[in-house]
Amino acid sequence: MIDHLLVPMDDSEPARTALEYALSVFPEAEITVLHAVDDLESTYGGRPPAVAGPDDEDEELAFFDDVRELADDDRPVETIVVEGTAADAILEYAEAEAVDGIVMGSEGRSGVSRVLLGSVAEAVTRRASVPVTIVP
Repeated sequence: MIDHLLVPMDDSEPARTALEYALSVFPEAEITVLHAVDDLESTYGGRPPAVAGPDDEDEELAFFDDVRELADDDRPVETIVVEGTAADAILEYAEAEAVDGIVMGSEGRSGVSRVLLGSVAEAVTRRASVPVTIVP
């Protein structure tokens, strides 16, 4: 039984599709949407992370607005921002919080950063200790 799902999210369409899938296929599961901020990636041509500073915990990433739009008022979805490379952050959170599964988009990065850093979905699928569902 799937009680707690982790949905890694960036500002890509596949990530949004993965969240829609998780919300519709697992209507009873607790869902945590995780965004990993990698300072190294933003150094190599990515956008600087839009994360609140340590004194301003009330601010959230803009794409979490999409999360709130997709999940209705009866379906609370937890959002969390963690620091680290995407695959490592996803796997560490999944292990620490004992999630029952991970639902993620097939790709989120594009261009040079994808070639330079590799496929997050592939790395998570190979290393996860829980089932991973990849949504195209």
